[in-house]
Amino acid sequence: MNLNKTGFSGVFLIEIEKLKDDRGFFARTFDSNFFEDNGLISKFVQSSISYNIQKGTLRGMHYQIDPYAETKLISCINGKIFDVLIDLRPDSKTFKKWQSFELDSKHYPSLYVPEGIAHGFQTLEDNSVLSYQISNIYKPDFSRGIRWNDPFFNIDWPLEVSKISKKDLSYIDFNGE
Repeated sequence: MNLNKTGFSGVFLIEIEKLKDDRGFFARTFDSNFFEDNGLISKFVQSSISYNIQKGTLRGMHYQIDPYAETKLISCINGKIFDVLIDLRPDSKTFKKWQSFELDSKHYPSLYVPEGIAHGFQTLEDNSVLSYQISNIYKPDFSRGIRWNDPFFNIDWPLEVSKISKKDLSYIDFNGE
């Protein structure tokens, strides 16, 4: 695995190293020793999957607050997505900034997202599937969100939104604090 720094402190794009043969390939997508050696959280207590039927589907921007803040390891295992992070860590140099990544099932990169970052994505292909490893149990009372089209962030989504949940539409604008 190759660990690549991003524009956000503590966020890493992880590339797999494919061992190819005539059957296809084999690759590690997680290794607790590798994560620990690089100062990353290596204990994940929940695994989730997100299946998205239609291209243009948008989910986000989600996060949990303490004491249930989450670190996530996110991979696109089918299709392709436009993945977006918003840094909500007040002590960060990139506080209130957003950054995007393309994750796909051709190259299988993973995105390591530490606590204090809101996460969302838009599908770029039909039948896109994401796999999540999460460091904390989901607690609805500690779940928060930022509206996907909040003018404060002005995220440049690549497609018109084809599907979005009522909950994601209901988030209020970020208050700038």
